[in-house]
Amino acid sequence: MDALTLFGLFAVTAMLVTYALEDRSHWFVLLFAGSCALGSAYGFLQGAWPFGLVEAIWAFVALRRWLLRPR
Repeated sequence: MDALTLFGLFAVTAMLVTYALEDRSHWFVLLFAGSCALGSAYGFLQGAWPFGLVEAIWAFVALRRWLLRPR
């Protein structure tokens, strides 16, 4: 397993964990947005630009949800 695959595994695992914990704190929504950004970077780095583009959109959607979520 190379470094890029490990990075992708980390990004997707972080997305799963932070999404599952979003109801516990508004900070998990922000962490989910960051995880989506990491997933986007992974997609672009491996050459799967459609995946990278969709993950970038999800990152912006999650960031907006964090900004609008009551603290």
